[in-house]
Amino acid sequence: MNVKIVGVASDHAGFPLKQYVLQYLQNKGYQVKDFGTYSDESVDYPDFAHPLARAIESGEVYPGIAICGSGEGMAMTLNKHQGVRAGLAWCKDIAQLIRQHNDANCLVLPGRFIDNKTAGEIMDTFFSSEFEGGRHERRVKKIPVSE
Repeated sequence: MNVKIVGVASDHAGFPLKQYVLQYLQNKGYQVKDFGTYSDESVDYPDFAHPLARAIESGEVYPGIAICGSGEGMAMTLNKHQGVRAGLAWCKDIAQLIRQHNDANCLVLPGRFIDNKTAGEIMDTFFSSEFEGGRHERRVKKIPVSE
């Protein structure tokens, strides 16, 4: 994966893991743009998912990482954007497959269900996995809704 600037966003439930993710990425030498939230005060995840999604679509960041309690709210919101392919991963095998088969450009982590060590393994796998193309490319091209 040719990483540009990693965009990171979370809600309050994902905030503790986001703090670890930011430090982890910086320690690995990645440039990071933090889209919030900036505390564990209750917020609405779409308020942070949409700006991250727009930045992915515009090419400002690549890839994105989003975190909420289950990961589902962030994934649902991010995937409303035609240029975003957000995949929820709770283990490194899923992270590998969402890159290889789905060309995911945003990793979603379930903050309440994984620990820091697992998050690190997932991120490492996500960043080191490449899209396989071939039959998967045909499928990925069918994901955006065309009117």
